Amino acid sequence: MENLQGLTPQNQNASAEEESKRKVAEDEMRRDMMATILDSAARERLSRIALVSPERSRQVETIIMRMAQSGQLRGRVSEQQLIDLLDQMEDARSKTTAKTTIVYQRRRDFDDDDF
Repeated sequence: MENLQGLTPQNQNASAEEESKRKVAEDEMRRDMMATILDSAARERLSRIALVSPERSRQVETIIMRMAQSGQLRGRVSEQQLIDLLDQMEDARSKTTAKTTIVYQRRRDFDDDDF
């Protein structure tokens, strides 16, 4: 029955192996593109961001790659340009998310010290 569906353990292992190879190749291609697009200081900053927030780093890389593919970037991206892009992302993020405030309500108990 399993052979009819094509889900034998060998096929599952092969597809998982292919998936991991594809992911490694994709990550390598991404790193190569970032190396050509960013200058050394911007790459260092982006790697520090990746240590703290891998998701944010991935978002920034995606945005930079899209900009490069669409021809919006002229030359290499400097550290200052990367900082400006991060500021723009933070501004857009703060506009979309509502700012939360916490209000503390303390109980007023009868206390001799209050008089």
